[in-house]
Amino acid sequence: MAASENSTEAESQYLHVLSAFLAMESVDSVIALARGCSGGSVTDSLQRFLWELCVKAAANGNASYAKKLLKKLITEVELEKGEVLDEVYEEYALYMSAASKEDALVKENIRITKFISFLFPEGLYNKHPSSRKLVVPLQCSLNMLEGDTGCSIWPSSLFLSEFVLSYPELFTDKSCFEVGSGVGLVGICLAHVKAKKVILTDGDLLTLSNMKLNLERNHLNYEDELLKQHGEDESTVKCIHLPWETATDSEVSEYRPDIVLGADVIYDPSCFPHLLRVLVALLRRPTKTDNGSLEIENRATTPQGSSPAVAYIASVIRNADTFNAFLTLVDQMNLSITDLTKELKPPYELLPYMHSYDRSSVRLFSISSR
Repeated sequence: MAASENSTEAESQYLHVLSAFLAMESVDSVIALARGCSGGSVTDSLQRFLWELCVKAAANGNASYAKKLLKKLITEVELEKGEVLDEVYEEYALYMSAASKEDALVKENIRITKFISFLFPEGLYNKHPSSRKLVVPLQCSLNMLEGDTGCSIWPSSLFLSEFVLSYPELFTDKSCFEVGSGVGLVGICLAHVKAKKVILTDGDLLTLSNMKLNLERNHLNYEDELLKQHGEDESTVKCIHLPWETATDSEVSEYRPDIVLGADVIYDPSCFPHLLRVLVALLRRPTKTDNGSLEIENRATTPQGSSPAVAYIASVIRNADTFNAFLTLVDQMNLSITDLTKELKPPYELLPYMHSYDRSSVRLFSISSR
């Protein structure tokens, strides 16, 4: 029994190493995780694992990153006065010979593919019977500082994805609408837990284009849809160009979602009035009056016992003044906000290998109509 448990633990550790490599975690993190598989030393078997199953089998064109890992691996072995495998040296030499071409490509196109692996523990097995992991390939940006923030993977997006996967019962058979969808990670997780309808939106056309590519890579059909066109096919993910500042209340309110989601959307005070106006419209539904005109009805008082719409917003509070300005506007817009971080924090770490992700920095809020 003990031998079986040790074998399972070893498999889990190696899976963490591979997952970290695929997610392009720092090479220091990958090597640190790898050392945990072999009692702290970089053994021959560990070198072979990193060479065969990570670099050789799974580099997926990310040559610059693979080269960095090989260089770090060789350095670590040499520091221990160990012997570097010939195969590792040879692989590194191949990457070095192609370095100039690869570097030029990276400078020209700063998009790269990361694979985000959600690893489900025993406690979630019944909720995910088909697999103990969900691997999501995402094309994203290597540079978050040059106008490409929508194509980056942010901590709040990871947190919100963990939230969706940890509490699938909140989203299954529900109509879900995400504001500022970015790379599409949260939407892919919503599709995985069988949300009734998934509507992803972003105000940047290049980000929207990249998001559609990611949906394709994850074998999800998507419907290209302008804001004024509404299809009835619920089998696809809808992708909508939605600049908050130009979206009208009547157009947005027609979507009538059960749940609104947003990750890292509380960052720019100039956007707050537009974002909250969109949230107000989404959290209320239009109803016809006796004369046939449309009125906005508060979803919190919707008849027939239906649940009121709610928005789940995950955010890192980087500036207290900015967040307080958001809270002030929330109150002025007659909305209620509740901090659910402790109550609904994902009970399991589905990304245990991702040292770059500090889930403790993210807070989860619910927003609803009063």
